[in-house]
Amino acid sequence: MPKSEIAESSVHFGNIVSATPIDALTIENVIDRIVTLNTKLASFWSKSDGWAPAHAAGLLGKSRLDWQVSLSSTLRMWASSAELAPGELILAWANLGSLLEGSVKLLLSVYYDTYRTDLENLKKSNAYDHKKGAPHSPDGLALESLRKYCLAGAIFDAEHLLLMDLVQQRRNAIHAFKDRPIGDATEFEGAVRGYLSFLREVVRRLPYPDDIYVPRE
Repeated sequence: MPKSEIAESSVHFGNIVSATPIDALTIENVIDRIVTLNTKLASFWSKSDGWAPAHAAGLLGKSRLDWQVSLSSTLRMWASSAELAPGELILAWANLGSLLEGSVKLLLSVYYDTYRTDLENLKKSNAYDHKKGAPHSPDGLALESLRKYCLAGAIFDAEHLLLMDLVQQRRNAIHAFKDRPIGDATEFEGAVRGYLSFLREVVRRLPYPDDIYVPRE
């Protein structure tokens, strides 16, 4: 499977977010680091005119990256208990799904000029509007199409693609009346740790004008 140019995007300044193993962190510290990274991402990319290409800056300027920060803080609600009631767990997965979706959209929006010309993979992932003869904007894609696009373009490794699949399946319970698996608090905590790993990878892929702008934990 050929890799998308987004998957092979150059790493600027090393973009080393943190060398601390995620398994060595408490879940509270994991969430603190997620909040920190999304806060710094929002601060830079919501005002990226003059650095990001025009189309990308336009997408990012109207995005609600501030909501990513708020949703990151909300993760603390679900990490405060060893057990979660079904309703709490469903909302927890929805919270994490929104964050994961937003992080993928940020990456694709920054590399929008590459994304919109990746026609083969866009068509494979239902991210292309055949009537209009143009790709769907990444900010309007559902997690399923985002996951399919990342799979088609080999944008993330197997571990991160599995995380996307798991979170999508679990968070879809919010739309269903019939029974479906929602996991438990332990599985959710593992997924939150996986999201920090995923977010670190997104940060590594993003370009910055100088090392001082690279978000770090």
